[in-house]
Formats: sequence, structure tokens, C-alpha cells
Amino acid sequence: MREFLRHDSAPARGLDDMSPREIVAELDKYVVGQREAKKAVAIALRNRIRRQKLDEEMAEEIAPKNIIMIGPTGIGKTEIARRLARLANSPFIKVEATKFTEVGYVGRDVESMVRDLVEIAVDMVRMEKIGEIEELAEQNAEERLLDLILPTLQPVPEDRTADDNGKELRRIHFLREKLRKRLRSGKLDNRIVEIEVREQAVSPFSFQIFEGSSLEELQFNMRDLLSGFMDRKPKKRRMRVDEAAEYIIQEEEQKLVDMDQVARLALERVEQNGIIFIDEIDKIAGRESGHGPDVSREGVQRDILPIVEGTSVSTRYGMLRTDHVLFIAAGAFHVSRPSDLIPEIQGRFPIRVEMKPLGEDDFVRILKEPKNALIKQYTALLETEGIKLRFAEDAVREIARMACVVNENTENIGARRLHTIMEALLEDVSFSGAELRSKTVRIDADYVRKRLGDVVTDKDLSRYIL
Repeated sequence: MREFLRHDSAPARGLDDMSPREIVAELDKYVVGQREAKKAVAIALRNRIRRQKLDEEMAEEIAPKNIIMIGPTGIGKTEIARRLARLANSPFIKVEATKFTEVGYVGRDVESMVRDLVEIAVDMVRMEKIGEIEELAEQNAEERLLDLILPTLQPVPEDRTADDNGKELRRIHFLREKLRKRLRSGKLDNRIVEIEVREQAVSPFSFQIFEGSSLEELQFNMRDLLSGFMDRKPKKRRMRVDEAAEYIIQEEEQKLVDMDQVARLALERVEQNGIIFIDEIDKIAGRESGHGPDVSREGVQRDILPIVEGTSVSTRYGMLRTDHVLFIAAGAFHVSRPSDLIPEIQGRFPIRVEMKPLGEDDFVRILKEPKNALIKQYTALLETEGIKLRFAEDAVREIARMACVVNENTENIGARRLHTIMEALLEDVSFSGAELRSKTVRIDADYVRKRLGDVVTDKDLSRYIL
């Protein structure tokens, strides 16, 4: 019978035991440089843990210290926030400030970022609960499958003695255990069984139609409600035992997981530990020009302000307070400045961190050091087809140098340029794949220059290719 993958519901080490210095060390495994930004988010995360140890009255008074990260694209702003959320096992969502518009204009309602975060939290908590009851769900599913596989028992005749009944029960038990062993070993996977398949039932939250204050929330709830009304009667389907096992396990998990409890825990987790990353906040900075797309910039800021300050947002799972949600904003601020944001928004982001542009040495480290380093990724991908990539030290340095040159001559997109360079460098190897005669490909500085030298030096070509 199919075994579901276990879901890690918590970090290997509790955050209660981690100092800000140790949190930074964890972030260093994935993000190169940007020490000041890492320190700021580590302190913000540690203050959350400190706050939870205070008495309730004092804890309510302590607001999160929201952060603005200032720096060009591709230097690690989003990755720092995302890794921080994974480390804390916190609900996390990244939103683009440019997707939202002032009320009255076409675009997303700013409160939708909170509702989306709640949905993420519900999925997180549900998967954790499934992990807790997974073994019991598999046991129940196994018993149901055995009931389907065993032939229907005939009613016991009235003239049968108690001894005969006992023998029959022992025989059935022996047969059932024999089938159980075959089921667990996979020998019954190809057998066909008939099971009842039920469509998705109406969610208990679907009836909160008019609770949402926005048209977007109303549309979501109406969709759920209509899908529930279109529910059809159970129907019988014939399928293989291994397919039936997967379906029945999911059905048993749904029975055992209390979705009301999941919703309550998810709301609490968002209120106490949620992280919202607002990218491109510089694009909504500045005053209105009175025409064109700039007309609602300040309006969007004013709509975001209550959420950052702390307000109640209506979700399909109930009301949620945003007082203690951590907001991390980021922007390049090439044209505008943080001081161009309205004063109220500036006051709600007291911590500002200026990110440092990445240089050649940083690119070398990005290619080699992080757990998800690009060279490690490409080596692992091609190794699936038996190809062994061998990068010489001078090749790594040359790739980093070329990335810097292209960034200087065209738009500076930071470390994202390395993705483009690596794709162009390994294009032929990736395309040929398993067809290559030599399964070991050594890449040195000469190989890199031969493949990319002409493109990098030609500014017109590099604009289109790299």
C-alpha cells in the first residue's frame, strides 16, 4: 500500500534555542553577504520569541519592528525573507505592491494579501495535522481495503453451533491476515476493487458569503458555495488496489482532521507569526501626478497603512488581527526614495537596511558556497543522465567576471545574471544530454571564454542573449 511522504512540521532545532547570531549563520547557508540585512531580520525574529515569553498584557503592547530593504534586484532581498520564514516555520507570502490599486480602481484589494496568507497557513496546519494522524489513517484504509478484497460473508445458519462459528471466525481471521501480508508487500496492487467515490462536499466556511467586505472575497465564497450545491451522489468506480489505497487514505485523513481546529490554529499562527513580504514598494512611492498609472500610488499606500498598523481583516475562516504580523518591504529605490513614501508608512517601517551591490567575489561565493549553489544544481541535474560536470576554479572565477561585465554594460540584475550565464554556457551539454560520448565534461576558463567571450564583449549581442 502506498505510503505518503512525511512532512516536516518544524525546524530541526527550536528557535527558542537560537541566538540572532545563530539565525544569521543559518541564513548564511543560502544567502551570500548582506550581513546588515541578515542581522536586522534575525533580531526581528528573535524579538518575536522574546515577546511570546512575556505576560499577555505586555506582549500586546509590543509591535513588530517592520523592515524596509533598499537595494537593486537580484541581491538577495526576497531570499532572505523566504529563508527566514522557513527557519521560523511561519506562514509567509510575497506580494508585489504594483498588483494593488486604490479602492475604486481596477486591481487587487490590499486585504487580499492577508487572506492569501491565511490560506497558506491553513494548508501548513492541515499538513501538520495529517502528519500526526497519517499512521492511523493508513491503518483504517488498510482495513477498508481488506473488507473490499475479501468476499462477502454469507449469513451464519441458525443451526450452526458455537464451535462451528468459532472455527469460521478463526478461518476468516487467518485469511484476512494472509491477505494483509500480500497487500503490504504489493502483491495485490493489480487486483481490481469497486469503491464509492464522493465528490467534494460543501465547506462549512462557504456559507460566510457576505462576511467578506470586498468583491474579490465575495467571488471566492460564491464559487465555493456553488461547487458545493453541484455536489453529486456517490458513485461506484472500479480501480486497482494501489489507486484505491491512495484515495481511501486521503478520505480517512479528511475524516480524522478537524478543519475547525485547523482554521483556529491557522488564524492564531498568522496573527502571532505571519510574515508578509511586500516587494517593489518603491513603485508606489511618490505623490500622484494627476494622470496616467501614477494616479493611485498614494492611495495604495493609504490602503496598505491600516493593515500594517493593525486592523481586523475578514477571511472565510473568521476575523484576523494584523497587529503582530511582521511586514518586510523591499525596493530598488532607483528613482524614488524611502522618504517619498507617506509619513505614516515610513513610521510603520522603523528599520531600514541598505543592501550592498554584489561584486565578482560575491558571485564566486554564490556559485559555490550555498546549499542551493548554481554549480551544485546543474551538476545534480546532468548527473541524472550520467554526465559528470567538473568545474575548474578558474572557470568559476571567469563566470563571475563575465556576469559582472554584463551587469555593468547592460541592466544590473544582480545574481540573477548568473542564471543566464550558466544556461548559455551549458546549453550544448544540456541539449545533447545522454547522447554525449564522453560522460565527463570538464569546464575551465578557456571553455567559458570560448562559449561566451564573443557575446559578452559585443554589447548589442549581450543585451539580447545575456
